[in-house]
Amino acid sequence: MTVRRKEIHLAAHFPGVNNTTVWTDPRSKSQIEFSSFEHLARTAERGLFDFFFLAEGLRLREHKGRLHDLDVVGRPESLTVLNALAAVTDRLGLAATVNATFNEPYELARRLATLDHLSGGRAAWNVVTSSDAFTGENFRRGGYLDRADRYARAAEFVATARELWDSWTPDGVSRPFAHRGPHFHIAGEFTLPRSPQGHPVVIQAGDSDEGREFAAATADVIFTRHGTLEAGRAFYADVKRRLEKYGRGPDDLKIMPGVTVVLGDTAGEAQERAAGIRRQQVSPRNAILTLEQIWGVDLSSYDPDGPLPEIDPVPEPSLTQGRTRHGDNVAIAEKWRALSKEKGLSIRQTVIEASARQSFIGTPEAVAAELETFVRRDAADGFVLVPHLTPGGLDEFVDRVVPLLQERGAFRTEYEGTTLRSHLGLSGPEGKG
Repeated sequence: MTVRRKEIHLAAHFPGVNNTTVWTDPRSKSQIEFSSFEHLARTAERGLFDFFFLAEGLRLREHKGRLHDLDVVGRPESLTVLNALAAVTDRLGLAATVNATFNEPYELARRLATLDHLSGGRAAWNVVTSSDAFTGENFRRGGYLDRADRYARAAEFVATARELWDSWTPDGVSRPFAHRGPHFHIAGEFTLPRSPQGHPVVIQAGDSDEGREFAAATADVIFTRHGTLEAGRAFYADVKRRLEKYGRGPDDLKIMPGVTVVLGDTAGEAQERAAGIRRQQVSPRNAILTLEQIWGVDLSSYDPDGPLPEIDPVPEPSLTQGRTRHGDNVAIAEKWRALSKEKGLSIRQTVIEASARQSFIGTPEAVAAELETFVRRDAADGFVLVPHLTPGGLDEFVDRVVPLLQERGAFRTEYEGTTLRSHLGLSGPEGKG
């Protein structure tokens, strides 16, 4: 009997406003003009990717009281961009990041259902939360949510949105809805019939214990990050084992870490290219800026080519406003010091090594084999590719790696369905008649 290989899922992340994007490269184009979004989306669809993924911020970040150098004014709103992309793509899933803290279920459920209708069943929602009062100043409520409460609101938000989507039966009958809970008390009738997917696909990004639990209970896809095969396998096993208590099976949640890929005709050429990209991403000035985010104090007098500060970081740093924190900054500083001491690294070298996203570096053949190994050994179900260039950062991967994955039987040779759920192998929600 022939055992079918476990197929890889792939998604494309439009380059964000952060230190993974290289703006100084002459090939880097606008992240505002529609042509950039269209180019990357068409490339992803040509490569038969599952979905195109847009991140979003709700306030321009500030560092030391000034706009953050790596932020960009004018990034268009995600769902608006994706509705436009629905008209120039046919099969590619369209995933928007939308904050559950500063939106309301009825309005957002309607916007997501609209995208699902207009795209023929390709909509997805990446659910994010915020306990950041700085961001909340842009909204009437402000940043009132305690950090511990944000996932509770998000869980009720998703459940409420699904109640709204289910208020229309599959055969087109509308019924009144009524929801009363700790965060939402709404009643009425939903304006849109049931969309092609029933429910748009729900994505959740997070590595914390509460994030893993939220994903196991609620999400269809978890967007994460990990650095090694062993770390990926541990994360994969932990999240998948949580599904049973929610009546879900292992195939009901796809785990897709964000990764970067650098190719070369030889292993040495690929490593050289990767090193050059990281030097572009982490300039001397950006190295100090990154360190200030961890230490929480002004370090402008330090030499980026010198050693890390001997002073201890501030436990609750506030030098940068609007930045998502990724753990205990004191613990991160200790980890970076240990890395710097072990390898004799300067500030800039430490930032380059410590802040790098999971990367696959090598020849197209080597990268294809390594991607398959991660999936076959249950370290991931697939990957969200995060290119460093806008908008042509996926061109080489689609041209040189995708055909090799197809030859290995590890990736589709055509779309078999029309909806994002079909691409991901997810069953649709049961219609409630």
